[in-house]
Amino acid sequence: GNPELPTAVNITWSSINFKTILQWQPKPSGYFYTVEIHGQTSDTKKKCILTTETECDVTDLLRNVRETYTAHILSVTFSGMDNFEEPPFAVSEKFTPYSQTVLGKPEIRNYTQKDSKLTVVFQDPLTPYTFPNGSFQSIRDIFQHDLQYKLYYWKDQSSGKKDTVTKSHTFEVSVDSTKNYCFYIQGIVPSRRENRNGQESMVVCTSVERNILDEYGAEVFIIIAVVAIAVITLAIVLSVILCKRKKAKAAREKEPFNGV
Repeated sequence: GNPELPTAVNITWSSINFKTILQWQPKPSGYFYTVEIHGQTSDTKKKCILTTETECDVTDLLRNVRETYTAHILSVTFSGMDNFEEPPFAVSEKFTPYSQTVLGKPEIRNYTQKDSKLTVVFQDPLTPYTFPNGSFQSIRDIFQHDLQYKLYYWKDQSSGKKDTVTKSHTFEVSVDSTKNYCFYIQGIVPSRRENRNGQESMVVCTSVERNILDEYGAEVFIIIAVVAIAVITLAIVLSVILCKRKKAKAAREKEPFNGV
């Protein structure tokens, strides 16, 4: 081996929906990197042999997603290929795909708001892994009953959020039929100690047509009515006061003048 070769630093695992990229530094000059993946119960496998890149897609070597792996980043030269001594290398942190991959964004397929019911249908994110027939497995196929989804929803232009959980592909929640609603979905793996919540889907808002009362709210019309009643009442009171003053003045003018 060549102990003078630099070894990799800042080794990180980046994994979303089980697609896993290994990254490190620095960029090599005059040497190469080779990645070895070591599992607790599986044989060592090599990937990205003699690469000058500083990242490596190791997804296909982590098919046993419940296995815990470490990566060895070997620093090698062409001249050291036939040398039986072990080249210098750096070791990554441990990585378990099942408990550490990030859940990606769910895809909202369709939604309806009819009367007082909001219905949202969504789709699981897909993984790079396939079934024997070639179709891609979803994260639900891997996590199964350990996977949940949470819907966050709120009245449009309001900050008060509500949420509900499902293990199916559909949410049905009761809403105010006179208001539009906004919402988003997030995957959750409750059994995890860390990284339980996945990425949030895009925010979607309903756009149900409203009449003027729904648009501005009954509260506005109540306020207008109260103000109108107050104005009318004030006008009546003033009219009564003025009328009484006129009558009093007229009565005083009719009284005879009593001189001394």
